[in-house]
Amino acid sequence: MKLQEKVAVVTGAASGMGKAIAILYAKEGAKVVVSDLNVEGAQAVVEEITANGGTAISVSANIAKEEDVQNLIDTAVNTYGTLDILVNNAGIMDNFVPATEITDELWEKVIAVNTTGPMRTIRKSLPIFLEKGKGVIVNIASVGGLRGSVAGPTYTASKHAVIGLTKNVGFQYAKSGIRCNAIAPGGVNTNILTDFSKVNQFGMEIASAGANTNPRAGEPEEIATVALFLASDDSSFVNGTVITADSGWSAY
Repeated sequence: MKLQEKVAVVTGAASGMGKAIAILYAKEGAKVVVSDLNVEGAQAVVEEITANGGTAISVSANIAKEEDVQNLIDTAVNTYGTLDILVNNAGIMDNFVPATEITDELWEKVIAVNTTGPMRTIRKSLPIFLEKGKGVIVNIASVGGLRGSVAGPTYTASKHAVIGLTKNVGFQYAKSGIRCNAIAPGGVNTNILTDFSKVNQFGMEIASAGANTNPRAGEPEEIATVALFLASDDSSFVNGTVITADSGWSAY
């Protein structure tokens, strides 16, 4: 197994890509801390993992809150003795709200979850990794962080920032045995957009202009296999970069 006895924290792991990553990591031998605001969903993932012989616990956490981040990482270490892998998957959309209509509340909420949250989990985890002389960070970015308008401007800015953070951390801590990479998924069948009543129709229409060039939507499990590669020693020479997983959509 590729992650035997490793300890992994996965945020936003109650559903979608985070759930698929948590389940696959556990299957590959990792002890997984399943983190999410959805406590019942996170516990259901834990029960699925343990029913299949894996090891996992759930931790309720809003990564937009510093105290929750502190508790999340501390709980992982207190429970399993260390931390080896951090997966920053938790994220929210901006409902395609265009720049003329962005409110401070929307901007601050999306940036808090998508950008500040990963910064805080990384900041908390790095001292652990530095003491060990090794550690892996996997950030879930988006093709929205590579392109200009497949989402609204707030989400786009937040994911561009995640990619910049990934490259900086990857390079600056490379000589300390720490790797930091990102995955930029294209369209994936998840529940990130669950309430279409709040979607800005103008923004969505513009963002969807190139949707017909997308070969297909992906499944969460397809992103999970990329996350496994980045967490394992198979990717020992891969650092500070972004793997795009979008069926070739952004190559158009």
